[in-house]
Amino acid sequence: MCNSLRKDLKIIYDIIDQNEVVLDVGCGEGLLLSYLSEYKKVDCRGIEINQKGVNKCVEKGLAVIQGDANIDLKDYPDNFFTTAILSQTIQAMISPDLVINNLVRISKRAIISFPNFGYWKIRRDLMVSGKMPQSKILPYNWYDSPNIHLCTIKDFEIFCYDNRIKIQKKILINSNSNVFLPLFFGNFFAYQAIFSITKDYQ
Repeated sequence: MCNSLRKDLKIIYDIIDQNEVVLDVGCGEGLLLSYLSEYKKVDCRGIEINQKGVNKCVEKGLAVIQGDANIDLKDYPDNFFTTAILSQTIQAMISPDLVINNLVRISKRAIISFPNFGYWKIRRDLMVSGKMPQSKILPYNWYDSPNIHLCTIKDFEIFCYDNRIKIQKKILINSNSNVFLPLFFGNFFAYQAIFSITKDYQ
């Protein structure tokens, strides 16, 4: 059913429950929202900065607006959504700290996926070549890359601790797009990660 979704989006799809109210930030052409709306009867909303992506979403009947998450999330009320999604976009945010804190404010939980810059092949390539590494998930040159805030799994976990954000779930994915459960060194072996987080009010 979800064969056209990226691996991280398939996992996010499975996490979302029936009849939720979901905001997808940086939703692209709305592929995930389409599946959630059709098969899980989710009340879907989206924000996309690219007008072409917004147009594609509107053609599909999705409630998506053009907007910049760095600026526009502050206008949403607290706990308006059951889930807010930010998939493979955090590294391109101008102010990822503000975006993440807004996501956990406006939703009961936020699901965030990102490429792990601590992955062992990235470390190896940087050490051996002395150049910014490139991969399928990070294909750009240093000078034309939209990725301005790359982070590792450890960086993200420290950020959550410092900002009193509770990690509900952590899913690690290897370079073959398989979920794995390393006892140690997840920050070294994981190609990308998915976190489910919520504001810790304790």
